[in-house]
Amino acid sequence: MKTLAKLPVTIVTGFLGSGKTTLLRHMLDNAQGRRIAVIVNEFGELGIDGEILKQCSIGCTEEEAVGRVYELANGCLCCTVQEEFFPVMRELVARRGDLDHILIETSGLALPKPLVQAFQWPEIRSACTVDAVITVVDSPAVAAGTFAAFPDQVDAQRKLDPNLDHESPLHELFADQLASADLVILNKADLINPEDLARVRLEVAEELPPAVKVIEASNGRLPLDVLIGLGAGSEEHIDGRHSHHDHHHEGEDDHDHDAFDSISIELPQADESLLLDALTQLVVQHGILRVKGFAAIPNKPMRLLIQGVGTRFDKHFDRQWGADEARVTRLVLIGQELDAALLEAQLRAALSV
Repeated sequence: MKTLAKLPVTIVTGFLGSGKTTLLRHMLDNAQGRRIAVIVNEFGELGIDGEILKQCSIGCTEEEAVGRVYELANGCLCCTVQEEFFPVMRELVARRGDLDHILIETSGLALPKPLVQAFQWPEIRSACTVDAVITVVDSPAVAAGTFAAFPDQVDAQRKLDPNLDHESPLHELFADQLASADLVILNKADLINPEDLARVRLEVAEELPPAVKVIEASNGRLPLDVLIGLGAGSEEHIDGRHSHHDHHHEGEDDHDHDAFDSISIELPQADESLLLDALTQLVVQHGILRVKGFAAIPNKPMRLLIQGVGTRFDKHFDRQWGADEARVTRLVLIGQELDAALLEAQLRAALSV
């Protein structure tokens, strides 16, 4: 009986809005015949990132594509790994003769180290290996000193205060994402000047082992051969990678990212410009890090995909509404100390619905 080679797994991590999903789409669109399974960990109640990935052309039918996307929607991977990750991996291991690679996109708030350590479990270790952990860095955000795409003014002030001898949770989480990396992508390199990019590269290098490569990208557009086939075997050396979060698991139950909220809001059809203006106001008033979802626009046969990072919004009509599909607007707002009732009330008032 032929022994199957270990199935390589690439883990993509990084902050909200850094470009992880865009990178995965690029990898899938350029799979060159590789049979790739995707695990999407969505921080939020709606599987929006999974919906986006299912639209990619990956050389199979729509039904097959749906079967290859696994969404873990109950929080960060480091919290749900034992409840959901193991059964999914067991299913993929059973199908590994039909697969060439697995891609895992972690939540923007997840810590990669516990996920990599899960590949030390005997049932997974015998069948899979972590080809690489790729950390996607939002270069403009790091240059601005905020690490995440939207500047949390309180944390920014804390980081700039010379009287404070501790780092903000965002910086610690950023450092932990880098600590597990086998490859770092300085994304959105086209959006900052060369001097700032060089400064970001130096700052990132301070958190990395010397052997870790750092490359620049715009919209995650890199040759696939640069992204897979690294053969890092990350599970073999992850225990030696220090992270700020290690001590939390030793004696504490809290997570630095517990302070982040994910709010789901459902609204009726809304005028496009009114909705985007209202969302921009909410971002400014409440320090919302990320907005994503689908909108129903009156008299438009297609739904509008919305992805916002800070006050920067990208939008396009992605597909026709289904004949039996309710034409409603569904949004996820991610930030700190968010009041769901207040946010929904403000949106409804601005839209007069």
